[in-house]
Amino acid sequence: MVDVSQHTLVPEHTLLDDEDVEDVLQEYNVKKTNLPKIVTKDPALPEDAEPGDVIKIVRDSRTTDKAVTYRLVIE
Repeated sequence: MVDVSQHTLVPEHTLLDDEDVEDVLQEYNVKKTNLPKIVTKDPALPEDAEPGDVIKIVRDSRTTDKAVTYRLVIE
């Protein structure tokens, strides 16, 4: 089977620890549930991601070099 998460077109997905999650939520002044969602079945997710975790996604961007987004893992 092909590991989709290692494909060159899939952006970097990183699981955040609790301290980093709190920093992100404070920086953007949002609740965890206000973050965009990503399902546990998404093949690009790290294997240890569970519902309730927050994922940091870093994509290449034409205008800012790197674009960072955060997603809440759901069932």
